[in-house]
Amino acid sequence: MDGTKRSRIKPGVKVNVVQKQDQRSNRLTEGTVKDILTNSQTHPHGIKVRLTSGIVGRVKEVFETDEK
Repeated sequence: MDGTKRSRIKPGVKVNVVQKQDQRSNRLTEGTVKDILTNSQTHPHGIKVRLTSGIVGRVKEVFETDEK
């Protein structure tokens, strides 16, 4: 799933983010969401999050979970 909708992203979810310095190369960093930093429900470039590692970036991909 893409990361443009806030409702898809919750703390503890595994995601791929692009950091500010990697936007031109579109290099992705994988991690687990700690905090959601974007207040709006959608963002065309991805919801901004802080990962448990401390990295801040915009979500490009949300990994599917088995939880229903």
